[in-house]
Amino acid sequence: MSKLKHLIATLIIIFISFNLYAGASDDVKTSSDDFETTTFEDEIYDPLEGINRAVFGFNNVADKIILEPAAKGYKKLPNPVQSGIGNFIKNLKLPLVAVNQLLQGQGKNAAESTGRFLVNSTIGVFGLVDVADDFGLEQKEEDFGQTLATWGFGDGFYIVLPLFGPSNVRDTTGMIMTMMTDPVNAYATNQGEAWVIPLRTAANAVDQRSKIIDEVNALRDNSVDYYAAVRSSYYQNRKAAIMNTDDDVLTPLPLISIEFE
Repeated sequence: MSKLKHLIATLIIIFISFNLYAGASDDVKTSSDDFETTTFEDEIYDPLEGINRAVFGFNNVADKIILEPAAKGYKKLPNPVQSGIGNFIKNLKLPLVAVNQLLQGQGKNAAESTGRFLVNSTIGVFGLVDVADDFGLEQKEEDFGQTLATWGFGDGFYIVLPLFGPSNVRDTTGMIMTMMTDPVNAYATNQGEAWVIPLRTAANAVDQRSKIIDEVNALRDNSVDYYAAVRSSYYQNRKAAIMNTDDDVLTPLPLISIEFE
């Protein structure tokens, strides 16, 4: 446990140094020869754009030949099977959701997420059936990236991660913290079943991608600069998530990003 605390402390120190380095991010303008940026996009700090575009190109090809076909195949499964898999995946996230809600001072939400996890893990047959919804226990999403933002950490610069997609320094730090603290993955590793982790991540990616097939294709086909459009989509969605914006008024742009969980 002490090693874990040291690792988290080190990550936060590194993150702070990145934020100091990126302190002038609001004054830096992004541009593209064939894309007219908006005011919102001009505020995105992307000093690694050349590298990011190369990684983005790789991810786009991987999406076209692997993830999108897998998502389309997944969509052909009977609805009860799809909803069961989706419910199971979301249920596994709840322990860390509750932790992050506590860290953000959302005591009531943390209690509801804990109750939701207990109800769906028992009555809902390991989370396959969303029974908790009938009890008024709604699914909420909180992660370490959102927690760090609530604590006052800035975005840092924009990063496109291989396979995982759009991110930034803060959210990448949050993802690493998730890797180190996720109790389900830790249990699987302790039991000698580490293969569960990439399987869970892949299943989560396919489930997420299946929900935005049409939106992604529309964005890809209609954007003058697909890279800039995805970058903008990422920041708009993350800003809405951090501010806990109601789902009814969230940006319609898809969040093309894979979670570790």
